[in-house]
Amino acid sequence: MALKIVVCVKQVPNTNEIKIDPVKNTLIREGVESILNNDDANALEEALKIKDKYPDTHITLLTMGPPQAKEMLTECLAMGADEAVLLSDRALGGSDTWATSNAISAGIRKIGDYDIIFAGRQAIDGDTAQVGPQVAEKLGLPQVTYVTEFNLEEDMKTINVKRALEDGYELIKVQTPCVLTAIKELNSPRYMSVRGIFDAVKKDIKVWSAEDIGVTSDVVGLKASPTNVFKSFTPKVKGKGKVIEADTEKEAAQKLIGELKSKYII
Repeated sequence: MALKIVVCVKQVPNTNEIKIDPVKNTLIREGVESILNNDDANALEEALKIKDKYPDTHITLLTMGPPQAKEMLTECLAMGADEAVLLSDRALGGSDTWATSNAISAGIRKIGDYDIIFAGRQAIDGDTAQVGPQVAEKLGLPQVTYVTEFNLEEDMKTINVKRALEDGYELIKVQTPCVLTAIKELNSPRYMSVRGIFDAVKKDIKVWSAEDIGVTSDVVGLKASPTNVFKSFTPKVKGKGKVIEADTEKEAAQKLIGELKSKYII
């Protein structure tokens, strides 16, 4: 049985170089390196591991973004995915998580046949962890978030996953089709291969507009987004810490108390 997997990925700014526009309250993306979102790399890797075991598995990448997101999709193809779709249209610009999930779910409906939808837990430029679950709800699919272990049973329809919680784990059995969101503990993403790079640059990346996926301005874009960012700011840099060195714990505690008293903290 050939499995069909959709992996939702996103091109994000490298958070090591992040800057914020104090007037617009938005991220400054110009001149900032764009990369594949970290959790999405784990989602893609798990799909590729399935393809390693079952070579007839077909992996479709789906992203929403500007035309330059093709570069990120090409990198994902070079890792081993089969095809890629880019949702790119000015009408989609400014979408919050609700509007984004409307577009992504519409794109998945157009792709059509699928068994598993993988996505990252959250994007590092938003940290909401909302889009994956919202897509599952809009497609009417069961979902498991924060997946840290994955096992596909021999019937190719039953999946056993381990889900991370704040205070432990859940072991969940779910049937396909379903939506799973990955975290970094799930696996270690692979690198592009030389052959994969040569093959990837030859592949045609489909570009779909809002009209192509059947969405209108009342469900996507800035005006259709019910949420907005009130304020964004760069945290102030804290002063350098001081390491207290001592031969014993008692001596270290005494030195710490002395430091706190000298600064009138206690």
